[in-house]
Amino acid sequence: MPKTPRNPNPRSLLVIKPSSLGDIVHGLQVIQSVARRFPECRITWVARDRFAPLVEAAPFVHEVIHFQRKNGLRGILDVMKTLRAANFDAVWDMQGLLRSGLMAAAAKSPVKWGRRDSREGAGLFSRKVKLPAGEGPHHAIPVLQEFARTLGVEEEISVPLELRTGPEFPWKAFFEGDPLRRFVIFTDSRGAEKEWPKFGPLTRLILEQIPNSRVAWCAGQSAAPDFPIPEGRFLNLTGCPFDEMIELARQPSVFIGNDSGPMHLSAAVGNRVLAIFGPTSPARFGPWPPGSPRTASIVAPGGKLADLTPEAVFEAVRELIARD
Repeated sequence: MPKTPRNPNPRSLLVIKPSSLGDIVHGLQVIQSVARRFPECRITWVARDRFAPLVEAAPFVHEVIHFQRKNGLRGILDVMKTLRAANFDAVWDMQGLLRSGLMAAAAKSPVKWGRRDSREGAGLFSRKVKLPAGEGPHHAIPVLQEFARTLGVEEEISVPLELRTGPEFPWKAFFEGDPLRRFVIFTDSRGAEKEWPKFGPLTRLILEQIPNSRVAWCAGQSAAPDFPIPEGRFLNLTGCPFDEMIELARQPSVFIGNDSGPMHLSAAVGNRVLAIFGPTSPARFGPWPPGSPRTASIVAPGGKLADLTPEAVFEAVRELIARD
């Protein structure tokens, strides 16, 4: 196969990263660094319709093509038709699945890069970027940074993710005041095995022991503490729509939650984040960047979330908010 040319000054870039929330956050962090190096480059992004509003909030993404996943094959074909009508200096398949590989194949470009760890035959449609140096498995950020390196972008991903102001919700005043006394707790995750079951006792400790604190709960599934809540200090947004969940994760606050997309979003925009891990590894799935004074992870003993006590998590929270 002939050597792929490197375009030293791309004028257009197609990013194919339809899902999921956490992966899109990581992709945005990498693409932000590319946009800063090449401010004249027009960036187009293929995103699942559910996540497209978050990508559209990024000021460095110029066009978002909505992938209607619920439409099955028709949704893929619709995106492919749109891509055939455009030309790009480079195409990056950051998803690495058959559907994203087909989208990359449809796009017109002299340079197409895909993931080294692609699946379902997606690697047939593009060249493969390198894997990060060292023993894997690797965190998503270094994996996606290898795409940026094809353009010579080597900067570390450390600055907060820039997003446009989101929609206003009636609860916004709840977060007025010291962000180190405002807590967002995300009580679920994509898998039940990653969900810590003791957010209720943790919430009680925060309200009782941190003066002037306020706590908001958020999750896809409805839930509620099982103890009396002081008036004006608790906000229950569990079961809220997705766009509201995204906006809540962006509020200036201390975020506490399981291994989840909202956790990664809150860390990316610059909040203090405590991530709770059981069977998954913070080295691979923890908040970015590792070692930041803004973020921390706590791992359940033996990977068993049921054995992680509220007191242990509360001490980790106190240590996090005490950092300079």
